[in-house]
Amino acid sequence: MSEQHSGALPTRTALSADDPQAIGGYRLRARLGSGGMGVVYLAHTPGGRPIALKAVRRELASDPEFRRRFAQEVASARRIHGLFTAQVIDSGVEDPTPWLATAYVSGPSLHEVVRRHGPLPTRTVLLLLAGIAEALQAIHGAGVVHRDLKPANVLLAEDGPRVIDFGIARAADAAALTGTGLRIGTAAFMAPEQALGHPATPATDVFALGTLAAYVACGIAPFGNGPESSALYRVVHEHPDLTRVPHELYGLVSWCLAKQPGDRPQPAEVIASVRAHPLVCGHPEFTDGWLPRPVREELGGGGGGAAGGTGGGDTAWPAAPAPFQATRTATAYPGPAGAAPYSPGTGFPGPRTDSGARPDGQPPAPASVPVRTPAPSPVHSPAPSPVPAPASAPAPGPAHSRTARGRRLPLPATLLVACTLLATAGAVYYLDDPAGEARGPATGPTASASATPPPGSAPPDPAAAYLPGYTKTRLTAPDSGYEFDLKAGKVVPAETAAWYLARDGQALVPSEDSDSFVSDSGELTVAACLQGIATRPAADLPLAALAQARPFCVRSPDRGELAIVRLVEAPADDSVTILVDQYRRT
Repeated sequence: MSEQHSGALPTRTALSADDPQAIGGYRLRARLGSGGMGVVYLAHTPGGRPIALKAVRRELASDPEFRRRFAQEVASARRIHGLFTAQVIDSGVEDPTPWLATAYVSGPSLHEVVRRHGPLPTRTVLLLLAGIAEALQAIHGAGVVHRDLKPANVLLAEDGPRVIDFGIARAADAAALTGTGLRIGTAAFMAPEQALGHPATPATDVFALGTLAAYVACGIAPFGNGPESSALYRVVHEHPDLTRVPHELYGLVSWCLAKQPGDRPQPAEVIASVRAHPLVCGHPEFTDGWLPRPVREELGGGGGGAAGGTGGGDTAWPAAPAPFQATRTATAYPGPAGAAPYSPGTGFPGPRTDSGARPDGQPPAPASVPVRTPAPSPVHSPAPSPVPAPASAPAPGPAHSRTARGRRLPLPATLLVACTLLATAGAVYYLDDPAGEARGPATGPTASASATPPPGSAPPDPAAAYLPGYTKTRLTAPDSGYEFDLKAGKVVPAETAAWYLARDGQALVPSEDSDSFVSDSGELTVAACLQGIATRPAADLPLAALAQARPFCVRSPDRGELAIVRLVEAPADDSVTILVDQYRRT
C-alpha cells in the first residue's frame, strides 16, 4: 500500500466534488492522501477525536476475494494494541465501499521527514528501530504480517513512531495478480522472498525494517530507486549499498538485510540490540531531545532544551558521550542462537542452524570484552534478553571468534560499565592499523593517555581494522570461463576481476600477489586469518583439502580486503560453488 498519512503535519486537502461527505456514519473533513488501496480521509468520532478513515478503491471493492481477505485482515488488525501502532477504531467490511478507521496521528511520515530535513542522527535512528520493532512484535503477535513496511507507513509523533496500514496489503494480493498495473508493496523496500512471490513471514517485515533504517540514516534506499523491475532485481540478487550507513548502525542494519529469512533477527533481538548499543546504554526512551530540533519544532515540540543538558541551541540531537562521538570502539556483542558473538573483524552473526529456534537453557558465563577505559566499580542495571547488537566500527581490542555456534551469551557487564563510565567522563581512544600504529587520539578531557597501551593491557588487534562487507554470499562459477570477483562478490567472465578466485583443474587459484591461509579447524575469523597468513601462508589451495570443511581466506594484493571462503561444491565439470564473507580494512 502507498496511502499517505503525512505532510508537514499530515497534509489536509479540501474534499472535491467526487469525494463522499460521509462514510460509515463518520462525516469527512478533508483528504489526507491516496494510493494503491484507496483514499485516506480525516474524520472525527462522535466525541470529537480525529481518525484516519481509509476508503478502498472501487476496483478492489468489486473483487469478492479481496473483500473476503480484507474482512479477515481487519479482524486481525483490530486485535493489535501496540503503543507504536495506529490503533484500529472501526471498520465497514460489508459496506459497498469497504473502509477502515484508525487513530489519527498528527505527525508527518518518515518519508516526509527525510525528504524535508535529510538523514536523521544515528541515535534517533536507533530509537526508531526499537520503536518500530516493538510495533512489529504487536503486529506479529496478532498473527499479522505488515508486508508493506516503508517510510511512508511510519508516522512520527513526539513520543515515538507509529506504524500504520499493517496487514491490509495481504487482502489485495489476489487483486494484484489480475489487476492491471497494481502491485501491493514497494519494490525498494521488499524482501527477496516477497519480490520472488514467496509467502511473506515476520522475517519479511524485519528485512523491510533494515531497509527503512538505512534510508532514514542515509536519505537513500539501499537498493536504489528507478524502475520497479530494476529495484526488484537488486533486492533479490545484489548486496545493499550501505556505504553511507553510519558505522554505529552498520552491523544491525546488515543483520536485518540478510538475504535468507532465517538469518535475520527477530524484533525482540532488534530491541535488545538497540538497548545494548553504546549510544543508548540500556535506555531507549523517547524523551524531549530524541528528535533533531527542526523536526521537533515541526511537531510542535520546539522551544524547550534538549535532553541531556544541551540547552536551547541548534543542536540537532542530545549529544552522546564525547568518546563515542569521536571514536570507534571495539565492543563485542553476544550472538544469536546458532552463531557466536558479533565483534569487529568477524562480521555480524551468521545464519542460525536451528531455523531461528531459541534454546531454553540458561546462558553460559559472559564473554570477556576488553574495553580500553579505566575499570570503575561494576554498575548493575536491568539488561534485556541477551541477543546480538550492531558492532561499532573497529578499534583496539581483540575480536571474538564465531566458534561458539549455538550458544547465547549474556550482555557483557563490561559494556554496561563502559556506557556508564563514558556518559560521565571523557576518555581517549586510539584507532590502530594492522601494523599496530596509532592513528591518533580522539578528543576528550583526558589528555594524559598515549598511543602506547598501558602495562598489562591487550596489544592492538590488527583484525579490529576490518569491517564486514558482504556476508554469507553463495557464488557459482559454471565453468572455467568464469571467476569470482572477490571485491564485488560477483561471478564475472574470466580475466576481468582485479582481485579474483578461480578454479584451475583440481585447485582454486587466487589473483597474483594475494595471500592465502587454510584453517585447520571448521571455523576461521579475521584475526586467525591474519595470524595464519603471517605464520603459515598457503602455497596452494587444492580442492581435496578444501573439501574437508576447511575454510580458507584470501587477502587482496593491496591488503585492503579479506575474503573468508568455504568450498561448497566442486563437481568434475569444472564448475565450483563457494560461500564468501568479505571484510574491508578501514
